[in-house]
Amino acid sequence: MPQIDIHLAETDDDHAAIRALCHDWVDWQLRTFPDKHDKILTVFEPVQYAATLAALPQIHARPKGAILLARLDGAPVGCVMYHDWEPGVAEVKRLFVAEAGRGHGLGRALLTAMLEAMKSDGYAIARFSSARFLTHARALYEAMGFQDIPQPPDFPDALRDTVYFMERPI
Repeated sequence: MPQIDIHLAETDDDHAAIRALCHDWVDWQLRTFPDKHDKILTVFEPVQYAATLAALPQIHARPKGAILLARLDGAPVGCVMYHDWEPGVAEVKRLFVAEAGRGHGLGRALLTAMLEAMKSDGYAIARFSSARFLTHARALYEAMGFQDIPQPPDFPDALRDTVYFMERPI
């Protein structure tokens, strides 16, 4: 039986593993959806994305956010993070399970652990955006009670046909 561990990313090694997973996430999207290359690189513009990854511990700092790391038999294979969107609402970011970790229910386990952490942090609502072409992710979100919400009025027009928003009470 594989050993699964999900914990708060707190050490430099944890953060390095998270950054590697985030790079893998974008690389996986580019490989899996080559026809979406331009849209993916619009969202994950390399220079801006590198700056975001460098700042992850600050962006998702406790107590208003967190980064969760999943390990399978000691190897980092998944992550999810959140931060404050507005009072009472947390934004889910970068849920990803590497191919080596798939098939063990880690996506659901990461979301469940994240929702528990959000609740402990005093949030009432979890919200996120995702790409429409990531249909397997949408199925998980729907199964966990997330529902569609309108895009924010200031959302970029260039991405309106590519991105959807969902939320759920915690």
